[in-house]
Amino acid sequence: MRIAAFLLSILCCWTAEAAERIRIAAQKTGTLAWELAVIKAQGLDAKAGIELVITELAAPEAGKIALKGGSADIIVTDLLWVARERALGGKLQFYPYGGTLGAVMVPAASKRGGLKDLAGAKIGVAGGPLDKSWLMLVAFAAGQGLDLKRHATPAYGAPPLLSEKLEQGELDAVLTFWNFAAQLEGKGYRRLIEMSNVQARLGAKGDVAILGFGFDSDWAGRNASVLARFIEVSQQAKDILAKSPDEWKRLASRIGTHDAAMLELYRKRYSAGVPRRVLDEEIVDAQGLYRVIASIGGKELVGPALELDAAVYWRPGRGK
Repeated sequence: MRIAAFLLSILCCWTAEAAERIRIAAQKTGTLAWELAVIKAQGLDAKAGIELVITELAAPEAGKIALKGGSADIIVTDLLWVARERALGGKLQFYPYGGTLGAVMVPAASKRGGLKDLAGAKIGVAGGPLDKSWLMLVAFAAGQGLDLKRHATPAYGAPPLLSEKLEQGELDAVLTFWNFAAQLEGKGYRRLIEMSNVQARLGAKGDVAILGFGFDSDWAGRNASVLARFIEVSQQAKDILAKSPDEWKRLASRIGTHDAAMLELYRKRYSAGVPRRVLDEEIVDAQGLYRVIASIGGKELVGPALELDAAVYWRPGRGK
């Protein structure tokens, strides 16, 4: 791919002088923190001539504040927030980070077998009423003649709490993030609906990374070389995690489990979301999904940006 070749050429041509600094704000319990630990352990940052200054935060919202306040150069955030900020006059840009999606989880003994069986169900929804996966599920259900907002009972909450409520029998199903879905799967719960399949049913030809690196476009313009090198280093860390069970064992304390079977399940689910698509193809699919999500979430979610401008995406070797 042309973009990959460009990134590789930057790595090959770079000559080691003083390392260039990138300030990263990462959620302490998020996958970015796992990847950064791999980057440090493997010395990938030093090899690329990058000094990573990492601030670990308790919640994603703190990262947005850090980026907008100028105390961080890069965060992992969602595409819709970046698009909204740009539409409101901000100068943020986005580059795909990962496509691992969650799932609707149900107890192994549940008689529910598909989407239409969610009618009448009490569904836990991680992330709140404007969560992107929930809005995609609502759109998919509407296309099948089911109004989930009317014919099911959504209960919004934090993923750990929703998992607990599902285990206690207080919820019939849970739509949750990929790592919490993997935790439930490891406990014997089954995947009723894969959100990657929902994306496909909504018209996407491949997985779309709703999460990505967010950064100021002016900063990216001034630091294009080091940003491209960091993106390549991030991809190297993803490839290591995708292929190496030993890395997951080393990260066990950070992840929160030492169970070998659970760590292997994490690795397999994580690997499925490592982004490998041509950026132009990704953008086309993202624009289609964005249109669907914006039509349901409205201006409360996306502000005035009812269509996704391709300029939201940063392209190595190009301007803002």
